[in-house]
Amino acid sequence: MNEIEAHIDGYFRWLRDRTALVQLGDWTEITTPYLDRHNDYLQIYARKNGNGFVLTDAGETLLDLEQSGCNLDSPKRQQILKSILNGFGVEQTARDFEVHAMPDNFAVRKHNLIQAILSVQDMFFLAASSVESLFFEDVAAWLESVDIRFTPRVKFSGRSGFDHMFDFVIPKSRKAPERILRSINVPRREAAQNLIMAWIDTRDSRPDNSESFAILNDAEKPVGGNVTDALSNYGITPVPWSVRDRFMDRLAA
Repeated sequence: MNEIEAHIDGYFRWLRDRTALVQLGDWTEITTPYLDRHNDYLQIYARKNGNGFVLTDAGETLLDLEQSGCNLDSPKRQQILKSILNGFGVEQTARDFEVHAMPDNFAVRKHNLIQAILSVQDMFFLAASSVESLFFEDVAAWLESVDIRFTPRVKFSGRSGFDHMFDFVIPKSRKAPERILRSINVPRREAAQNLIMAWIDTRDSRPDNSESFAILNDAEKPVGGNVTDALSNYGITPVPWSVRDRFMDRLAA
């Protein structure tokens, strides 16, 4: 328990020490330590709104994806987008992702907006010329094709009070414990770190023997050892997509 608390405390220090603020008229630009898909620090914007605050991505998430050739116009992709945003309590106003916060829940609402942006970026960043379907859809289709039962898009609250979204939960059976899965379309160190902190924060609220898996998209290039080693070190089983059938028995039990 002490080791877990030390990791969570270290996470909060990292967030605080690497967050920068710049005043832009009525808005405050918040530069976070999270990296987007360009390896730039993720930025959001906050403004006083009556007794509370409004926080937004200023439309940058969708604009960046559209400029990269990722088309979100299909009903299926719109459904997934809405599912992600609703899961974190984020509204879409025109092109902007937006949350409203009060002083007592500002940190949680800020966290939810950032997690929603990161989830949307990972889910929808696809090379349109070579990838026709979302990785999330591919994983769901594979689970269904091999008769693995699951519940999609499940949110758990962590010991920190923050919510974390996982893509699939496979319920406990007589042969196997609960299994919690997250699909990672772009398996970089930052995505692994995000999952590790989510798992550390939530695993105490799950049954004692629950297991965590990361389904890693290695279709474009092999997953780096720094990603798989980091996941394994924190009890998360890395599952490269190219060898997913090796893990079928563990997930289907």
